[in-house]
Amino acid sequence: MSSALNIGTLALNANLSALQVIGNNIANANTEGYSRQNVSMVTAGYQKLGGLYYGKGVEIESVTRSHDAYLTREAQIATSVSSLDAARLTRLNQLENLFPTGEQGLGSALNGMLNAWSDVASSPTNLAARSAVISKGEEFASRLRDTAGQVDILANSARQQIGDTVKTINRLAQDIAKINQKIVDSQGDKGEPNDLLDQRDLLITQLSQYAQVSTIGADDGSMNVFIAGSQPLVLGRNAGTLSVVPDSTDPSRPTIVFQSASSTMTLPDSAVGGELGGVLQFLNEDIRDARNLMGRMALAANTLVNTQHQLGVDLRGTTGTNFFVPLADTAGLPFETNTGNASVQAGVSDPTALKPSDYEVRFTASGVDIVRLQDGESASFAGLPVDYDGLNFQISAGAAATGDSFLVKPFSDVARNMQMGVAAADRLAVASPVVVSPSSSNIGGVSVEALYPVSPSANLSDPVTLTFLSDGSFTATGLGPGNPAPDNPGPPPNYNYTPGKPIEFNGWSLTLRGSPAAGDSFAITPSPSADQRQNAGNASGMLALRDLATFDGETLANGYSALLTDMGTRVQGAKFSADYSSSIAASAESARASVSGVNLDEEAARLLQFQQAYQAAAKYMQIAQGLFDTMLQTVR
Repeated sequence: MSSALNIGTLALNANLSALQVIGNNIANANTEGYSRQNVSMVTAGYQKLGGLYYGKGVEIESVTRSHDAYLTREAQIATSVSSLDAARLTRLNQLENLFPTGEQGLGSALNGMLNAWSDVASSPTNLAARSAVISKGEEFASRLRDTAGQVDILANSARQQIGDTVKTINRLAQDIAKINQKIVDSQGDKGEPNDLLDQRDLLITQLSQYAQVSTIGADDGSMNVFIAGSQPLVLGRNAGTLSVVPDSTDPSRPTIVFQSASSTMTLPDSAVGGELGGVLQFLNEDIRDARNLMGRMALAANTLVNTQHQLGVDLRGTTGTNFFVPLADTAGLPFETNTGNASVQAGVSDPTALKPSDYEVRFTASGVDIVRLQDGESASFAGLPVDYDGLNFQISAGAAATGDSFLVKPFSDVARNMQMGVAAADRLAVASPVVVSPSSSNIGGVSVEALYPVSPSANLSDPVTLTFLSDGSFTATGLGPGNPAPDNPGPPPNYNYTPGKPIEFNGWSLTLRGSPAAGDSFAITPSPSADQRQNAGNASGMLALRDLATFDGETLANGYSALLTDMGTRVQGAKFSADYSSSIAASAESARASVSGVNLDEEAARLLQFQQAYQAAAKYMQIAQGLFDTMLQTVR
């Protein structure tokens, strides 16, 4: 009879335990990171009586959690990728807002400055028109400075976010190490510490939002967490530390350094992942490229406008000065491993050939390699100075040793340093130093469309005469060195004529239209000082800059479009990546939750099942107790 009571007691306890687990599942149905728990029951054994075997009831073997390590790991990886894409997209949207279209855009300011010269070309002595050119120039420079300042604010905000994220990662790593310790300490018990395991999985999932991590379980029950593929962020009960330090070559570029008891290592940006990796990519790539595109536009405009303005003559009769304050050559940043004492710098040699990129100058045993970091293209030279991508690279001091390297960022600071160089309206160099005069005996239908200087030639003011031949070609007398060779050897040597196509000699450009007659001639001579007040040739040269192919085939006037196109492409690409990775992360989490999550309908069914089993066990105990009481009364 005692065995019957014992069976009933075991059944009551087992089913009560099952009801407690089910109640705990229902209570935690909405608890983040909670895994549904299950009771595993086994027979309590048997006993032999009279040659027969009787069961001894039921026992609780274990309380386990519903958990799939593969699905959990997959969800953590997907979370990391989604967090990276979402963080980068958020920041890119902020950056895109700094480059508006329409009247508020940099393109409108650039074109406004160039177009303002048309009024001066029509009325070269109008001081109001001249002042408007200066005002438009200041507006362009000011808008560049303001935009650069806003980009700097956004960059500083991203740096702050990187620092805060690193602190969060370090805290989570410490918490995981503490949970590991608790799990190891509980390994001597019969069951598993399900709640601790859930807490640890949740911490690793939260960590995956901030950085890409991988995990390997240890025999003692602890979980080792690795960052950047192989760096042990958590080893058992010990946690490493991340820190943010400036790059040794470029202090404006933050890098992530991993520190443990045994090693220190700088992590590659591409290996960090998570929200931290997304913000790093935004700061070290997207903002860098935006600055380079904006800086290239500013540097090309600064150089081209200054060069053209210096070719003209102002109302005082003096040669034009710089329209903008000239931008200084860019000093290269030496690598900390350099052994030589050289200083490297780069300045503009051809503003129409600039590429929006940083460069690395590497000194080798055979000369110099210059690497365009935008696309990794490299060019080798015997030494410096050398022109490459519209820049002149040279050693400004000292001597370089083999193996020395320098980082050159020719565009990063240009926009914030744009300033006007001309302040007075009468100092605007509107006039051309040369004029063209048709011969009074001309009988053809050729007219002068434009004459303006295009380069600072030493022979700019030398008298030149163009005389047309019967076949429509022309001869040129008075040319200095360095001019194009004749198209036809002659005799006499002559050049082909195409109406509307500029004729360029001695640093000036002349455009004629119409059909010439044999003997028609045009004389290009220095501009008389008395006529310079009504001369607007250099204003025409400024207007011609609008159509000059400057940015990879695009005109100077369309220089802003390259930045807008690049920004739009980045944002659209980031949006697609964020939407796609978010969908993948949601799917992976759904798959994990289908195994580990609590289904209230299922729990309700199990609740009824074990409630009935508990009631049956209680009824069995009641019957056994009654039989025992009857037996006692019979004995009495």
